[in-house]
Amino acid sequence: MFWLLTLLAYLIGSLSFAILLSRLTGLPDPRASGSGNPGATNMLRLAGRRLAIATLFGDLLKGLLPVLLAARLDLSVQQQGWVGLAAVIGHLYPLYFRFRGGKGVATAAGALLGLYLPAALLAVVAWLAVFRLTRTSSLAALIALPLCLPLLAWQQPGALLPMSLLAVLIVWRHRSNLRALRAGQERHF
Repeated sequence: MFWLLTLLAYLIGSLSFAILLSRLTGLPDPRASGSGNPGATNMLRLAGRRLAIATLFGDLLKGLLPVLLAARLDLSVQQQGWVGLAAVIGHLYPLYFRFRGGKGVATAAGALLGLYLPAALLAVVAWLAVFRLTRTSSLAALIALPLCLPLLAWQQPGALLPMSLLAVLIVWRHRSNLRALRAGQERHF
């Protein structure tokens, strides 16, 4: 059951709401416009608040629902973490879109939400605080997820390894943002 659910999580994660919503509304592919990232922040720049919010919730749900299903099927917390990681990998490297995906922040937040609500809330509060201070979405994401890992490790130690790998992947996907931050060239809102 675990392996089947992990595969299903990857396939669900491969659905890119930014790309699908862009196609449905006649907008250009978000991977070819703005920051080139198919995520909520770029959708805000390209399509406005309504489609950005729809993208955010779609990406969040594709991380949350597989983890909730894994919990419902009485899989261990560690297995739930691996299922959540599979959904994020689907977002990062989507099967349906030539493996060119987003940075995984919203999908990771959804997986974290399913694993341990207090850690997810800490990540959201950290993201909001950093974003409010810096007006930089990438910096907020890079600080928020690693910040909540100690709380997750303390309460749900079985999920620590898959969620740590998830954090490493998100930092890896933000490597161009890190270069831009160091050079003082990162986009602000």
